Amino acid sequence: MKLLNALSLNMIREPHGSIRFRTLTLEEARAILSAGFESSVGHADTASVMGSQLGMEVQESRTTITLRKGDRAIVGQYNGPRLPAGTKSLPDDASIVWYAVEVV
Repeated sequence: MKLLNALSLNMIREPHGSIRFRTLTLEEARAILSAGFESSVGHADTASVMGSQLGMEVQESRTTITLRKGDRAIVGQYNGPRLPAGTKSLPDDASIVWYAVEVV
């Protein structure tokens, strides 16, 4: 399972594939990720905020992601102002929306 902070169509390598996704609660995302995950969160502050929300360590990892048919990921989509350097918790005027994503 991969943990992402964004999803781009450039990540999908299936020429005729589809993306299926559904919104998750924080508790659902936490439960899925508790079985283990590979972080592909590209910014340290976003990783810190996600880790704080999830109650688990999230590493920054600036890697190129490729998703193929059958791959699944959790996306934590940050909504809010730019995070100040060193942020560890979610600002009051921000949120993270969690999604389960599968390439089908």
